[in-house]
Amino acid sequence: MTEIQPQPAEQKSRLLTVIRDQKKTAYVGLGLIVASFWILGQLGEWMLGISISVGVLLGLLNHLATEFWLHKIISSGEEITRNQMIRSTMVRLVILTLVAVGVAVAFWPSGIGLLLGLALFRCIALVMTTIPLLKELKKA
Repeated sequence: MTEIQPQPAEQKSRLLTVIRDQKKTAYVGLGLIVASFWILGQLGEWMLGISISVGVLLGLLNHLATEFWLHKIISSGEEITRNQMIRSTMVRLVILTLVAVGVAVAFWPSGIGLLLGLALFRCIALVMTTIPLLKELKKA
């Protein structure tokens, strides 16, 4: 059986849908970036502010890539196996880890802010994902 590959317009539509659905998370990420420059810029730690901002951007890209992948799987209607899910997640996280650690080491000691930015964004994204779920459980 041949699998029908989505057309480029359909892929673009999915990407725009994911970005539209995650716009609150993107705004919070932008707020974290502005706050890091605002606070650390006043302290003269511009390189640390850039590192934190890059970490937040990497976290946002990872979040959007995950949401895009989930949206693609759900809209295709195909069932995903546990191995496919593990493989996709591991590839994404290994790439993210290699980039993050590489940049952190290359720009040491300010580069460690990249890992801080990733952690901050992950915490914020987790909270923003959990709140709607808790609201749904409260309704039920």
